[in-house]
Amino acid sequence: MDLVERLRSGPPIVADGGMGALIGGAVQRLRCPEEANLRAPESVVAVHASYIRAGAELIETNTFGANRRKLASHFLEGDFEAINSAGVRLAREARDVSGREVLVAGAIGPLGELELLDASEHGALYAEQARILEGRGVDLFMVETFFDLEDLVVAVQAVQSVSALPIVALLTFDEEAETSGGVGAADAARRLAGLGVAAIGSNHGAGPQATLAAIDAMRGAQVPVAALPNIGLASLSGGRVVYPHSSPDYFAEFAAQAAALGARIIGGCCGTTPAQIEAIRGALDEGRAPRVVFEAGEPALAAPPAADAVETGLARALRLGEWVVSVELDPPKGGTNDAMIDVARALRASGHVGFVDVNDNPMARARMNALMASIAIQREAGMETIPHVTPRDTTVMGLEGILLGAHAEGVRNILAVTGDPPQVGDYPGSRGVYEVDSIGLVQLLARLNQGEDYVGKTIDQPTSFFVGVAVNPSAHDLPLEVDRFERKVAAGARFAMTQALFDVAHLDALLDRYGGQPPVPLLVGVWPLRSHTMALRLHNEVPGISVPERVLDALRDAGAGAPAVGLALARELVEQVRERAAGIYVIPPFKRPEAALELFSG
Repeated sequence: MDLVERLRSGPPIVADGGMGALIGGAVQRLRCPEEANLRAPESVVAVHASYIRAGAELIETNTFGANRRKLASHFLEGDFEAINSAGVRLAREARDVSGREVLVAGAIGPLGELELLDASEHGALYAEQARILEGRGVDLFMVETFFDLEDLVVAVQAVQSVSALPIVALLTFDEEAETSGGVGAADAARRLAGLGVAAIGSNHGAGPQATLAAIDAMRGAQVPVAALPNIGLASLSGGRVVYPHSSPDYFAEFAAQAAALGARIIGGCCGTTPAQIEAIRGALDEGRAPRVVFEAGEPALAAPPAADAVETGLARALRLGEWVVSVELDPPKGGTNDAMIDVARALRASGHVGFVDVNDNPMARARMNALMASIAIQREAGMETIPHVTPRDTTVMGLEGILLGAHAEGVRNILAVTGDPPQVGDYPGSRGVYEVDSIGLVQLLARLNQGEDYVGKTIDQPTSFFVGVAVNPSAHDLPLEVDRFERKVAAGARFAMTQALFDVAHLDALLDRYGGQPPVPLLVGVWPLRSHTMALRLHNEVPGISVPERVLDALRDAGAGAPAVGLALARELVEQVRERAAGIYVIPPFKRPEAALELFSG
């Protein structure tokens, strides 16, 4: 079969369905579906043969995730060549056994977590896999299930650098015909059409309807289109990924709709079985017409700026040059926040404190969520908050969800911090999520303010977060700290809060790098120490905190009078930073947050 000629003038080509799910169900304890090429080759041949019997004229090798990087994550890097070679051999064997005219496509999928890999390495990895697949005898390449258009472009060009075989380039789209990065199907089609590929299209995704919407938008690029959707949305059941029981007739109707929209390759992806492929074959052979005319939904328009995008009290105070005072609070460990609310009320009533900043699981110990605690404080105590938010404990999607919820409840100031590593807390066996670091969290917040999520998709309405970051003038590697600080500011930070400071010389060293003025307003951390023992512990055991000898000596010599000396030293520091910073935040004694007010008495 000549693929290019068939795409140009023949009837649509029927492709196969989801290899990985069927192989995973047939062969237990696989590290990845591609391992079956070596451990259970007869099962791979059987799956290929079942799709061919169902009417598939194009089957994909079981090599979708067999690039060197993904195999290495399963400790299979040493079998890279063997797995890819066997993948082609087994597909060809199934074709030979069937005695039918079937195209064998070399399946190449994305590399995985791209942000963890240098961009210069992407092309080489794709080319390496393509070279083996062509050498073993594939007829074409299916470069498929890509969520990122630019990564797909890199993959296609890498394959073209080592092979002249036809390429089918497939992206994954949502119900609005957009990639996860917010690229519309029509724009993606125009970009891919310029690469000289044999066909473009949509695979994987939310199901047949999403794929139909995508190919409807893509067909204007005048390149043959392919439609290979998931059977529908997946879910978890007993630790297994399961798919809905889409009836064959539903897939037959999908095939009729896809053919009416001009699709030249029609098949399936995850969850589709030979039953769905047989339904596609039957619908095309009988020339089935769609029961209803497909109508793509109108793309959602970007919402107008938020009506309540007013300046926060903190932002206003910093803009006007008012001296800012905040007190740091730890949320409760239990399910009631009454004591925290009472403290916030007392701080507000004092007239000395304008804000409270709220820790997010400090010392990696589970407490009430800082954003939820901040909502309660603002609602019950009427005091503006600065919640700390760390990417340690949840995914990017989870961060977006809780941030949007907090925004809806009036929380606007956010301090983006890395967070203490889990190893130091009550859950030493756990691992931090850290899909982004604090710089990535600032970028996420900036994108929400622009009306889009972290991957670039439009949200209902832009947010109006006032974003702050941490900076440590006492850092051991100050040049590295400065570099990260500048990257945070470039990402969208509007203010900063320092690590607890005990020597103004450290602040001066930081400010000297900016000609005496920081790039954003600074709030200096002030911690009135109450004992020599506490000071020693902070200096020797807590990363990033440096307590000068004169402070240690003063607290030691004071004996029982150490709390008064620590308070006096803190007041001295406040006066020293008045001309250098925009304000302070006070770290109160452990379990005595109201004692922060002692700094302002006398």
